[in-house]
Amino acid sequence: MQWTDQIRRVKILLVVAAVLIAVASLLVSHYLVRDLSIEERNKMGVWAEAMRSLNNADETTDLNLVLTVIDENNTIPVVVTDEVGNVQTFRNVNIKSADTLAYLSSLAEKMKSGNRYIRIELDDSTKTDYIDVCYDESVMIKRLNIYPYVSLGVVMIFVVVAIFALLTSKRAEQNKVWVGLSKETAHQLGTPISSLMAWTEILKENYPDDELIPEMDKDVKRLQLIAERFSKIGSLPEPVPSSLNTVMQHVVEYMDRRTSQQVKMVCNLPEQDIIVKINASLFEWVIENLCKNAVDAMGGSGTITIDMTESDDRVFIEVADTGKGIRKKDIDNVFKPGFTTKKRGWGLGLSLAKRIVEEYHRGKIFVKQSEVGKGTTFRIELKK
Repeated sequence: MQWTDQIRRVKILLVVAAVLIAVASLLVSHYLVRDLSIEERNKMGVWAEAMRSLNNADETTDLNLVLTVIDENNTIPVVVTDEVGNVQTFRNVNIKSADTLAYLSSLAEKMKSGNRYIRIELDDSTKTDYIDVCYDESVMIKRLNIYPYVSLGVVMIFVVVAIFALLTSKRAEQNKVWVGLSKETAHQLGTPISSLMAWTEILKENYPDDELIPEMDKDVKRLQLIAERFSKIGSLPEPVPSSLNTVMQHVVEYMDRRTSQQVKMVCNLPEQDIIVKINASLFEWVIENLCKNAVDAMGGSGTITIDMTESDDRVFIEVADTGKGIRKKDIDNVFKPGFTTKKRGWGLGLSLAKRIVEEYHRGKIFVKQSEVGKGTTFRIELKK
């Protein structure tokens, strides 16, 4: 659990770092655009003065500098209007309408409403003869406004793809470890189980009336079943039509024999037999694992309730206990490899159960509800 909490903290730190980087990038871009906008406004002030000099020019005025200033503006869109709003001239504007004057007048009004204009008084005495130099942001400024969001979007896509690739690689690696561990366990169990089976047969022949030998035989067969289950993990066992009622009864009988009398098993099954395509051996292991976890959560004393219901196309199995429950922050982690609340254990039981239900049987398994101090309910959904 400490390992899972540490991974969660690392994820939170990474998300916070990503948010801070994004905010810093947006702030830097904002200040850069603001400074460039101020510089463009200053340029438009000089350009507006050049326009006034051009309007007030006579035969003796040298217009070389004025025309040079006007001609140098090749990026900032400009519309010049008189005091009544008539368009006098324009520059660097891409006309997008057949009615040029109407489009330019509308564009000039839009620039004025955005406070992007400079008023040049042509006659200082009357204060009524003036022109308005209306301007818009240059293409470069507009691109800089969009660039941070585009770059952040590209970075986010890259991060998502990288995380997905890492998770896929990690999952594939985990699968290889599980498969190798399971098959090696089955292989190692095979030889001693075969030997025990032979010794059991010898004991049966020599002591046919001994009451303990049949119990020993049951335990050896149980070991054989466990080895068979481990050998099937990693392969895709073919599901066959099986009775879920029978599977549940086998689990209840096994748990009754292997748990104390302080653990009460309640199994509510429908009267009619429910037949579903499953691998009975592996599916029994899933229910047994949930029941064993419930016994541990209850400290060896309490009630385990198994309910099975059905709808038109699905079967629902719920395993509820009266144990210590699961904390809300841990519910999302219970099926992750390595997560466990026990002092001993590898935290692989529920992870393997999820793999068996969802990958082998195309079903779902999840924590339906859990309350600390009152118990937990696991729910399995299978398609008919």
